[in-house]
Order: sequence, then C-alpha cells, then structure tokens
Amino acid sequence: MNKDTYVVIMAGGVGTRFWPFSRAAKPKQFLDIIGCGKSLIQLTYERFRLHIAADRIYIVSNERYRELIHEQLPEVGADQLLLEPYQRNTAPCVAYASYKIARQNPKAQIIVTPSDHAIFNDAAFIDTVHHALAVSASGNKLVTIGIQPHKPETGYGYIQFVNQDKGLVKKVKTFTEKPALELARQFLESGEFVWNAGLFVWQASSIIKAFETYEKDIALLFSDIREAYFTPNEQEKVEEAYTQSKNISIDYAILEKADNVWVVLGNFGWSDLGAWDALYELREKNEDKNVVEGNVITYDTHQCIIQGKPDKLIVVEGLKGYLVADNGNALLVCKRGNEQQMRTIVKDVKLHKGDDFL
Repeated sequence: MNKDTYVVIMAGGVGTRFWPFSRAAKPKQFLDIIGCGKSLIQLTYERFRLHIAADRIYIVSNERYRELIHEQLPEVGADQLLLEPYQRNTAPCVAYASYKIARQNPKAQIIVTPSDHAIFNDAAFIDTVHHALAVSASGNKLVTIGIQPHKPETGYGYIQFVNQDKGLVKKVKTFTEKPALELARQFLESGEFVWNAGLFVWQASSIIKAFETYEKDIALLFSDIREAYFTPNEQEKVEEAYTQSKNISIDYAILEKADNVWVVLGNFGWSDLGAWDALYELREKNEDKNVVEGNVITYDTHQCIIQGKPDKLIVVEGLKGYLVADNGNALLVCKRGNEQQMRTIVKDVKLHKGDDFL
C-alpha cells in the first residue's frame, strides 16, 4: 500500500455480548477469543502491518485502555493512539481520526476497520481492500466492504446494491439494520444484498466533505481543533470536543444519507464475532457438537459452549444448546442464540449487582 494509505482501527467497544469473559476492564478486542494465542486487536493490527508502515496505523480507543494497547501493541506510537474520553459511537471516532490524519497528509486514503472481527483468508481480504482503495481514489466516493451472505443472518446489517452494475463494485441503494428472519430470507433470495462488515475505505477529503455536508456539528468540533493535533494540547481539546459531540454511528450519520456510497463485494472468511453464537459457529466442536474450553466434564450434553478456567472444574449434565461461561466473579448459564437476552442480562447485572460484575 502506498505512502498515502492509513489504517484506523476502532477499538473502543466493551463487548457486552461476550460477558462474562469480555469485561469493561478488558473487553473482547483484547482477548484471545478464537484460541490462536493472540488477541483480536493484535490479529487486526498484524494483518495490516504486513502491508503498511507502523506510523500510518492509528488506534482509536477509550482512555481506560491505554495501558492494554501499549502492552499488546508496543509498536504503536503516542501520536497514533487516539484516546476518546467518552463513548460516542463510531461517527465521532471516524471524524477525530480523519481530521487528524488529514492535518498530517491531506492526500491520505483511510481504511477504517473494527478491531474485533475475525478474518480467515488474509490474502483475499487484502485483495479486496486494494480493490476498495482503487475505487475510493477514483473520485469523491465513500466505499464500504460487503460480505457475500451464505445464510439469512438476523444479527448483521445489510447493504442493498444496484444489481445492474457489473463486477464486484456496486452502487449502494439502501442500508437495513438487523432484519427479522423472513426479511433476511428475502434479502438472500434477491441476490441484491450483502452483509455490512463495518469496513470502510475513503479519501480523507471525501469523508471530511461528507461530515461537512451531513453532520456539520461534528465537522465543526473536530475541524476547530485542527491546530492542536500532534501537539501536547491535543487530548485536552479532544475532551472538549467529545463533551459536545452527539452519540451516533457512522452509518446513520453519513452513509445512509450520502449518495456517493459504493460497496465492494468480498468473500474472505469473515465473522463480526458479535456474540457467543458466532464463536460457536467458528470453533472446533467435539463429538457431541460442544465447544469446550477449560477443565470440563459433560454428560448427555450437546450443542453447547462451555468455557472456563483450568483451575476450576465444570461438570455439566443434560443440557442442549446452552452457554456455560465461568470467569472471575461471574458464572453465566443461558440458552445460546438470543442476543437480545444477553443485552438484558448485562443490563440487569449492572442495575441489580453493580459495576463490579461487569
């Protein structure tokens, strides 16, 4: 990738759907979720580091994860670590990184990626990114990468494209967030939809123009502090900006409004690892179709995820399609596959038991 290409890794989420392993103090992007000996953020960083210099890879995360990032990614310099004082979703995150990078290099092309997704064919992924870079360089285009769907998944967002367009590059028609099952089936059958992977490629000038057009308040906040970028005053000014910024995703803020959005179709073994069920699909299963990690004995137990630590024995009998997750001061036993219930559980734990368990 050329000298004008930058990567922004978004790493500020708390991963509540992977509770009780993902905790506020150490969320899932800093965990070895897929059992390969490296955390998700390390895998994401290394995937790009093979193709781009370290000083052009930026990490946007929360202040509280500064030490974790230094520990897991010691190569990342202070200027490449963008620390958010508050969680404001992905639009302010993208704006902060884009305005800062543009201050350094107005010709920059920026790849924006989540830190906590799994990709299993790195070569095919990089080929797709190169394709997206070529599209974004061809004019004022905002490019997203869509994943060819293979089942009617209700946990992902969908991108509808103009089907008359030939090849892997399509003009985007609509975005749909997490449809019901019947609608997801219709999307799959139509052949006009791909999963929204939350991966974006654009010129710094293009995304800044989009903020100035569709989110003027956010644009002003991060353009007004441009003189502070790469100075000792940066963190203070960023905190002031975040205090005033709205909480909104880049999809709602920009992509669903803009008329210059294109999607590059990708097929590189992808999962957003959004919840335990995604992990169940990926991990190796034993003869009872269980995913087991830890010190575990099972009896008449099938299609379960059972995860614990080596120093505690877990014995499970008579369960089918359950999650048993033991970590620290919390043990969770629940049905697999209900993401909304997991959100409710975490919310109730906070409400009734306090932050010590989160």
